[in-house]
Amino acid sequence: MTLVDTDPVTSLPVEHLCDFHIEFQAMHTFTTPVGTRMIAVVERGTVEGERLRGEFLPGGGDWIVVDADRVARLDVRATMRTHDGALVYVTTTGRALLPAEAAVRLLAGETIGSQDMYARTAPLFETGADAYSWLNPTVTLAVNELSLRHVHYRVYQVK
Repeated sequence: MTLVDTDPVTSLPVEHLCDFHIEFQAMHTFTTPVGTRMIAVVERGTVEGERLRGEFLPGGGDWIVVDADRVARLDVRATMRTHDGALVYVTTTGRALLPAEAAVRLLAGETIGSQDMYARTAPLFETGADAYSWLNPTVTLAVNELSLRHVHYRVYQVK
């Protein structure tokens, strides 16, 4: 019995779920033996979508490590409150690679769009709210744009 489908999947259907717009407090950046650490604490944010709307609560954050290969390894944890009061825990992992020119622009305070870098993340959701229980098994992928003060996610649900 074959457990793996022998026809390779060459594409995944996705549907736009929502957009995240998150603003950070001043980012902390420092060097460690592992790489450059960048810690961004959420100040505020919004979630905008047809089925999911709300706000990000202050205090979550993005813990980033950039190693010698210039790949940013992302570890995001935040709490969202939906428009009707449900709490949703959001975790995101992903990778970003900025060409040298885009990294210089980022450090100068510019916003770097998805056309100028590779930044992909995979937000996951966790909630006990019945109205949003459909989020618990949902897998998403996001395309990002960022600056040192904010990040925007365009989030797609994998069908």
